[in-house]
Amino acid sequence: MSTISEKIFSRAAGKEVKANDFVIADVDYAMAHDGTSVLAVRSFKEMEIDKVWNPERIVIPFDHLTPANTDTTAALQADIRGWIKEQNIKNFFDVGEGICHQLMPEKGFALPGKLVVGADSHTCTYGAFGAFGTGVGATDMSEIFASGKLWFRVPESIRITAEGKLDKNVSAKDLTLKIIGTLGVAGATYKAAEFYGNTIEDLSMAGRMTLCNMAIEMGAKTGIVPPDKTTFDYLKERAVEEYEPLYADEDASYAEEYHFDAGELEPQVACPHNVDNVHNISDIPATRIDQAFIGTCTNGRLEDLEAAADILRGEKVAVRTIVVPASREVLIEAVRKGVIETLLEAGAIIGSPGCGPCLGGHMGVIGKGEVCISTANRNFKGRMGTGGYIYLASPATAAASAITGEITSPADI
Repeated sequence: MSTISEKIFSRAAGKEVKANDFVIADVDYAMAHDGTSVLAVRSFKEMEIDKVWNPERIVIPFDHLTPANTDTTAALQADIRGWIKEQNIKNFFDVGEGICHQLMPEKGFALPGKLVVGADSHTCTYGAFGAFGTGVGATDMSEIFASGKLWFRVPESIRITAEGKLDKNVSAKDLTLKIIGTLGVAGATYKAAEFYGNTIEDLSMAGRMTLCNMAIEMGAKTGIVPPDKTTFDYLKERAVEEYEPLYADEDASYAEEYHFDAGELEPQVACPHNVDNVHNISDIPATRIDQAFIGTCTNGRLEDLEAAADILRGEKVAVRTIVVPASREVLIEAVRKGVIETLLEAGAIIGSPGCGPCLGGHMGVIGKGEVCISTANRNFKGRMGTGGYIYLASPATAAASAITGEITSPADI
């Protein structure tokens, strides 16, 4: 009678646990990026502990402000590089390797049945692989660095089922926005969202990562897709260790259940300044844009860049269009397949793999009154620049809008 989350926490805690139990759990892998590792390391040093619990199970990618944008950033990153060397942490990915939430799966750390904790809210992305991935604060991460353990309240689970075949102009991002728009930003607070149905089964790993990545935007502790052949094929030659997939029992208890008809879905857009302010694109009035941004841990994967290139092939963008691949691996494959050439010929700018403009810290910040259509996961006021307006959409919708200079359905191109 257990959900996937209950089974993962039972394994991690070494005893059978149920929703709402408080547990001390063993963490399989811990991640902190250049933005959060600074505070985590500072806190770790204040604990006066000489060595981390296990340097092979700590992963540190530099992705948020890379390449360094100021001398302050450069100095902080240099300090963390020194600590990484001192602690003999091998799983360090420096500037240009990519976004943490792309690298963790690519490098084989996001595995079915594992408890993976990151000092970043979008760590829930790893649930796409049947892991329990969740974010914590920097102080909590320092405790994991020291002991390899952390306390949790085992979350209740909700079951979300999507059935039907997605239209050719509709992607996992549109389905994700529809779900968040329906449940609301607090609709799944401290719940684990388990995703089921033939729509989910048909999604690629990239699509499943998009889905789970945004679980936090409806308040969820994590989002989980039960692992299957698609999962195992992706992890072949990637997984750093053996893993045991875990599945919910048929009679598992869920706090709530939701059903979506994906076959009737049209492209979705989340309007400023809330992620759940979601509308059908056909209901969006003519809205000019100043910038289109395609990338992030939500939609910077190869199939996302391919979707944008399919729209932009033979066209020219009417506004500045920034494309940032999620990782070096994605960039290399996009170059090999001619995707980057297509994007460049259309007038897009290609950024180095990383978070780019998403957090409003680097490369692509928008000015007061400017409008950006973005494939990111958040459109909060001021996120990409003080006084700017962010509309969230799929890569295809962002590309179509870049051509016309206003929010446009890919079906209209």
